[in-house]
Amino acid sequence: MLFKANSNEYLANGVIINPTPLHVGESVKITYNGLLPKSGASNMFAHVGYGFDWQQAQDVQMTRTPAGFEATVTTNNNDTMCIAFKDTANNWDNNSGLNYNFHIIQ
Repeated sequence: MLFKANSNEYLANGVIINPTPLHVGESVKITYNGLLPKSGASNMFAHVGYGFDWQQAQDVQMTRTPAGFEATVTTNNNDTMCIAFKDTANNWDNNSGLNYNFHIIQ
C-alpha cells in the first residue's frame, strides 16, 4: 500500500490534515467534507488506526464546522496514520478500499 505525506493529495476527496508533515506525538486536525457529507450525512466519525494493520484503531466523533466535519487526534509512534470515514448509518468512505494514509515522521 502507498501512503501520502501531503494533505493536499486527498483534497479532491475532501480530506485535509493539518499540520503536515505529521510528527510523532503531535495533535493533528482532520477535516472531512467528502462523499458522505455531500450525500447528506449529518453525523460523522473518523476511523483512525496506525500501520496498515490498523493498530490502536478508534472511532473519533467529528464536529460539523463551516469547513466540513473536524476531529483532532494525536499521532503515535508508527510510520503511517490510516483514516476512513463513516456516518451513523454505517456508510463508509475508505477511498475505494485504499483508505487515507499519511506518513508520520519519526
